[in-house]
Amino acid sequence: VMLVESGGGLVQPGGSLRLSCAASGFTFSNYHMSWYRQAPGQERELVAQITRFGVSTFYADSVKGRFTISRDNAKNTVDLQMNSLKTEDTAQYYCNAQHWIASLGYWGQGTQVTVSS
Repeated sequence: VMLVESGGGLVQPGGSLRLSCAASGFTFSNYHMSWYRQAPGQERELVAQITRFGVSTFYADSVKGRFTISRDNAKNTVDLQMNSLKTEDTAQYYCNAQHWIASLGYWGQGTQVTVSS
């Protein structure tokens, strides 16, 4: 099982980044997919989630209206489009897969997003 994130980097406030997570080794469409983030000294927090067939999404209040989560079950990928980035969005971003019924989940290694001028 692998979840590999990409797309992180350094961006100025107000800029955009698109994170991508490539999944392999499991039946992707059986899993709800999420993006979490963790800033230094803080707990990991849920940023956005999309259900297994992409019917429903959830966003943390702090990113609502700025971030968009999407998935492609044919390509086994989940993306996070991040617009109007703020310095407080700086964190390590993690991809998470959670089985829609079973207590089974996976984490990626993370990708760093730094928003700074």
